[in-house]
This record gives sequence, structure tokens and C-alpha cells, in this order.
Amino acid sequence: MTYPQNPQNPYTQPTMPMAPVKKKGGCVKWGAIIGGVFIAAVACNAIIGGGDTTTSPAPVTTEVTNMSPAPLAQLPSETAAAPEKPAAVVEKPAEAPAAPEKPAAVAEKPAEAPKVTVEQKSALKKAESYSKTMHMSKAGIYHQLTSEYGEKFSPEAAQYAIDNLKADFNKNALEKAKSYQKNMSMSPDSIYDQLVSEYGEQFTPEEAQYAVDNLAP
Repeated sequence: MTYPQNPQNPYTQPTMPMAPVKKKGGCVKWGAIIGGVFIAAVACNAIIGGGDTTTSPAPVTTEVTNMSPAPLAQLPSETAAAPEKPAAVVEKPAEAPAAPEKPAAVAEKPAEAPKVTVEQKSALKKAESYSKTMHMSKAGIYHQLTSEYGEKFSPEAAQYAIDNLKADFNKNALEKAKSYQKNMSMSPDSIYDQLVSEYGEQFTPEEAQYAVDNLAP
């Protein structure tokens, strides 16, 4: 087949002829036939049903295709228990340290008094005699008891005698002062010196002063 060329442009490609368009008369025809058949069927149904021209609509059926029930929410097998609150811990008060036990009072036995020896008893009797008859001082009696020219008692026996001698040495000093005043007519100052001298009566200064203060005029 040859296609005519454009005489004005010999290099132009040939154009193909357009096919004729067919009319769609067949579809309309078949639709009319189907409609007529449907009308005839309805008319026959009305005649058979006793002239009842009322037609009931065909039941509408809904086809459920491939529908499955919604999955149920899965319930938990066990309800989770709420966590229990920890019980408040009650702290025990710190125990006070136990007081140390007091040691049982040890009953101390009274110290036994040392036994008095025969020498000590003798020294005490001599000391009482010197105090009562000669009105001697404490130091004078002790010296007389321990002197090698006197009683020759041991220092322990002489000290025991002095510690246990019951005598008023102020009175002894006054009696000595009266003897010096009466027999030797000595002055108060001379009597005082004789009473406190270590070569005389050996009274204490307080005892000698008491004696001088209490001399009769």
C-alpha cells in the first residue's frame, strides 16, 4: 500500500488512514430484550398469584464472606497483685550497757589488837606513878622510862605507856610551878624557863604558860 505524500513537503512521513468508528447499537438491543423478558416474567407471576399485583421485594441477603469474629482481648491469667508496701522496720533502741556489778562488800575483819606484853603493862604503871606523885610532863616521863639511869624500858614499851596514859599535863605543869614558887621562891619567868627547858621538866610552851598564868600571887 502506498501513501500519498504531501506535495508541499516531499520529506513528510505518510499519514495512515483512520478506521471508521462503529456504532454501539448491539448493546442497546440486548438491553431491550432482557427488559422485555423481565416484564413478561413479572406479569406471569402476577397472573399465577391470583391477580395480586402487589409484589414483595426480594429479600436482601447479605453475604458474609470470610468474616471472623473479632479476637477477644486476652485476659491475664492472674491479676497481678499490687506490690505490698514493706512494713516499717521498727528499730530497737540501743540496749544500754549493763552496769558493772558491784563487787560484794568484803567484810573486813577488824585488825586484832596486838597482845599487850608484860613490859608494856609495867611501863604503863610506872608512867601513871610518875604523873600522879611527881607531876612530870609527857616528855619527862618517856625520858625517865627509857633512860639507862632510870627504868630502862624499851622504846616500844615506853611509847605504849605514853599513848595509854590518862593524865592532865596542864595540871601537872601547874603543880610543878607551885612547888618551885613555894620551895625555891622563883619568879614567874624563871619558873616558865624551868618548865620548858630540855634539861628541866620538858613541858610544852602552852602547858608552861597555863601554869604561870594560874599561879597564886
